[in-house]
Amino acid sequence: MEGDLGKFLRSRRARIRPEEAGLAAGGRRRVAGLRREEVALLAGVSVDYYIRLEQARVQNVSEAVLDAIARVLRMDVIERSHLNDLLRPARGEPAGGEVRPGMQLLLDMAAHVPAFILGRRMDVLAWNALGDRISGFAAMPPGERNMARQTFLNPQARTLFRDWPAVAAETIAYLRLYAGRHPGDPLLAALVADLSAAPEFRRLWEEHQVAEKTFGVKLMDHPELGPLDFGYETLSFPGEPELLAVMYTADPASETGRKLAELRPA
Repeated sequence: MEGDLGKFLRSRRARIRPEEAGLAAGGRRRVAGLRREEVALLAGVSVDYYIRLEQARVQNVSEAVLDAIARVLRMDVIERSHLNDLLRPARGEPAGGEVRPGMQLLLDMAAHVPAFILGRRMDVLAWNALGDRISGFAAMPPGERNMARQTFLNPQARTLFRDWPAVAAETIAYLRLYAGRHPGDPLLAALVADLSAAPEFRRLWEEHQVAEKTFGVKLMDHPELGPLDFGYETLSFPGEPELLAVMYTADPASETGRKLAELRPA
């Protein structure tokens, strides 16, 4: 999306205090964190070059320069990859992304856990019986089967997720990562426009945090089942980078595990 490279780099600069980078804090500063000229100095590039880089006016940036800037701005592996995506955006529509019959069969065979498949833009493409029982995907209009829409535009999400702020932050960070990989996706632009109706989305979106969807916890207060404490794991499909299988887990001996056992067909 237009201007995202500069906004991302500015957000990374803002989180680092000069003294953390070995520089004197000096007097009053007009900007939070490091100045552009300080990043340039520490990365070993000219100030003019770094300014043009933030403005996306530099082509063929070397990996050595990107590594130096990432080091100065203390980027982790995901942020470094995101920087590369912003500088070298993919062309055309993302390939693949279709749920094969075998993938649905895999979900159905995982009958002991709630599971579903996420596609582009966090669209929910498939689910198993327990996944539907927990999240109600089948009852949603097809256009609403999207985790970001449910998180920010469904008022019930704030009571469903006891850790809603964490869920919201994780959702934004993964959507930002997707935006860096596919900046020209028109359906993403439409989704972001819709989500921007939520003030929390607008605030978090401008923070430019990025993260892969990997593993974590989901703490729910289900309207029918009561408190549910899940872990979750995310699995990828080789050859289908746009698809992720998300599986909720619970210790069979826990209260959540016992509730899941009661929901499974005999």
